[in-house]
Amino acid sequence: MKSQKSEVRSQKGKIEDRKSQFLNFSISQFLILWLLLTSHFLLPTSAGAAGWTGVDESVVEKVAKEHGREAREPLINTDQGDLLLFVFLLAGTAGGFAAGYYWRKLTEGKTKT
Repeated sequence: MKSQKSEVRSQKGKIEDRKSQFLNFSISQFLILWLLLTSHFLLPTSAGAAGWTGVDESVVEKVAKEHGREAREPLINTDQGDLLLFVFLLAGTAGGFAAGYYWRKLTEGKTKT
């Protein structure tokens, strides 16, 4: 009888140990997540803190000016509204139509194993 009681006590102790380990692990995960999120949103980023110039401004425009070429407006300015999204929509539609149309030719010569 005493051995059964001691087994039950040892099993309860193991369960309590597992619960406390799980709780400690969960709390540490929460703290790590909280630290990452607060550091991400509260600390300034390098892109926002410094006035970095892009490759276009720092390299391409400099080399173009050295060779006598000045920057000019593009023929089709895609920065206006949703024009760039519309161009991608048209390209995706054309690519999808071509892939669907030629799918049979791409797959008919292959044999199933």
